[in-house]
Amino acid sequence: MQKSILLLITIILFSSCQERIEADLVVYNANIYTVDDTQPKAEAVAIKDGKFIGVGSNEEIIRAYATTDTIDANGKTIIPGLIDAHCHFYGLGLQQQKVDLTGTKSYDEVLDRIVAFQKEKNVSFITGRGWDQNDWEVKEFPTKEKLDSLFPDTPVAMRRVDGHALLVNQKALDMAKITLDTKVEGGEIIKKDGKLTGILIDNPMGMIAAVVPEPTTQEQIQALKDAEAINFSYGLTTVDDAGLSPQVITLIDSLHKTKQLNIRMYAMVSNVPEYVDHYLKQGVHKTDKLNVSSFKVYADGALGSRGAALKQSYSDQENHYGAMVIGTEDFKALAKQLAGSPFQMNTHAIGDSANAVVIKTYYDVLKNKSDRRWRVEHAQVVASEEFELLDDNLVMSVQPTHATSDMYWADERLGEERIKGAYAYKTLLEKTGRIALGTDYPVEHVSPFYTFYAAVARKDLKQYPEGGFQKKDALTREETLKGMTLWAAYSNFEETEKGSITAGKFADFVILEDNIMEIEEDKIPNIKVKSTYISGEKVY
Repeated sequence: MQKSILLLITIILFSSCQERIEADLVVYNANIYTVDDTQPKAEAVAIKDGKFIGVGSNEEIIRAYATTDTIDANGKTIIPGLIDAHCHFYGLGLQQQKVDLTGTKSYDEVLDRIVAFQKEKNVSFITGRGWDQNDWEVKEFPTKEKLDSLFPDTPVAMRRVDGHALLVNQKALDMAKITLDTKVEGGEIIKKDGKLTGILIDNPMGMIAAVVPEPTTQEQIQALKDAEAINFSYGLTTVDDAGLSPQVITLIDSLHKTKQLNIRMYAMVSNVPEYVDHYLKQGVHKTDKLNVSSFKVYADGALGSRGAALKQSYSDQENHYGAMVIGTEDFKALAKQLAGSPFQMNTHAIGDSANAVVIKTYYDVLKNKSDRRWRVEHAQVVASEEFELLDDNLVMSVQPTHATSDMYWADERLGEERIKGAYAYKTLLEKTGRIALGTDYPVEHVSPFYTFYAAVARKDLKQYPEGGFQKKDALTREETLKGMTLWAAYSNFEETEKGSITAGKFADFVILEDNIMEIEEDKIPNIKVKSTYISGEKVY
């Protein structure tokens, strides 16, 4: 540290007679990975008016720029502000106000957490998220009998970790007027022995959502602030929220304008007819902090709840193929409508059948249209014939921790052959030239370092399996960092303003406690953020 201070003083004295450019902040003595191929490494940056104005060696930057505000990074690693290309930011914030069921190892533990929550909060409608029957000794969907006995008069609705299945009690079913005769396309109301089990898959969940009380404006604001604090602590400076209403988007915009919220957001508008009509009439909305230029569409459900649409039957459930949650003709009509607009179409597609419909439809409606960057969200199971269609006109937006969470049971759902085309991130990258990486939190953990580790090592946090899961589809550290920065920015049409430490771009950057590009592989998940900056201002 003393050497770096002496270096700074020497250079300032040496160059004091030279005219230097005024900067608001100079960060020096750093190990900077710029993610800019024209200058991959640097030691120092100069920042003015929220943007990088100089990137280079200590001597170059200190000689060229004058400032009263400096940061000695003491050799720490600096990377561009991280971008989560697919998450549920607002949902994460709301989850802080609900029952947290992540990590539960049995249905009884789920019930215990609900009881403890209600004892403390005493709410009129109990909601929560995070259970996963695949983590239990009995790997079957629960039924509602115990829930009914514990809460006969209070409605309860608990989302599965992937958000595509819901466990509810009889009170909630009664409020939503769901009976044995209720029919809903694009999902399933699961029955057993002629009775409702309390498990709803995909579209029927909307009937419950319609009777859950809406959060107050103050609860919404608190949720957004809570989510921001969590994200900043992990070095995330831009988040792509996969599905929001115009009301929440307007609230986010107002909080940005009043500086109550600072995180940058790429907000996908949920595919609700009135929402689509509203934004197609209003047009794209873009500020330095908010980008509203895409719609989030669901093609199918999730693999864990057997809602993903497959070409052939599930290997562990005969004659069950999952389901499209949007009709194929409806999907094609929407795609054609959006192709004539400036908006992106970002479609959740997990099963190979859903991916086939999405990819083929995209190419059909985008014929003779270049650089539309329509996104396939998840692309978890892709058949060989669809791999051959891919090129750089589409963006694959994937979440590496899904591979390491699902690997324990995915082969049971898919069988030995289909699993080979699942979670194939390297192949997707090779076919399209770029890949955008995210977490899908709160389905998975927020930490981008878990994402990085899963992409590179193809292991979970227990360092399993030895050698990595389908390691042929692992990404290099360089590819992974690009996927979490520059390529994620590209997927948002924002690569000219963020995603690398380059003069002219927003001064969004992260100082790490460890060198993510060189640290021992199995230590990557434990990397800590020292500080996070947006527009050159420290936010964590």
